[in-house]
Amino acid sequence: MNFVEFQKNMRGAYVGGATGVLASGIVWILAGAIGTYSSSLTAMLALFFGGMFIFPLSILFSKLLSASGKHDSKNKLGPLALETLPTLFGGLLVAFYVAQFKLELFFPIMLLAIGARYFSFQTLYGLKEYWILGAALIFAGISCTVLSLPFISGAFIGGALELIFALIIFRKTQAVVSAAA
Repeated sequence: MNFVEFQKNMRGAYVGGATGVLASGIVWILAGAIGTYSSSLTAMLALFFGGMFIFPLSILFSKLLSASGKHDSKNKLGPLALETLPTLFGGLLVAFYVAQFKLELFFPIMLLAIGARYFSFQTLYGLKEYWILGAALIFAGISCTVLSLPFISGAFIGGALELIFALIIFRKTQAVVSAAA
């Protein structure tokens, strides 16, 4: 397998990553909804614990869309998603710490961390839409901070962006698969 074939294998196995973006968007929206009707700590924990279900949900969604949900064992890009997790965990640590002093910064910091992580997904799947998604999430995180938006706003903004991009990435992946056939 060469690099382009690695990316094609990842796109085929995980529907271009659209299923993971969809699962993540759902978790963000749920965290926002929970925060609307419960405490801010519950919303933050919902994002944290909900995040643990993103990969299993993405596999389930992939299989529901007739994808394998498993890349080739020889695919050298397989470890890349795991190798970017320190960015996410570092963001979580900073977000939880900063939230002790300024609660409204929790979701913007998470938007920045997750947006930064998505930049590497362009390499993983070969879809430039991940650069745009990463930039959009980072811009949203900065905007939430600069505009001093209410605590829960970042959760809904992040969720909405990811749901929109899940559809865009799904459609792009289907177009790439159709063109290759």
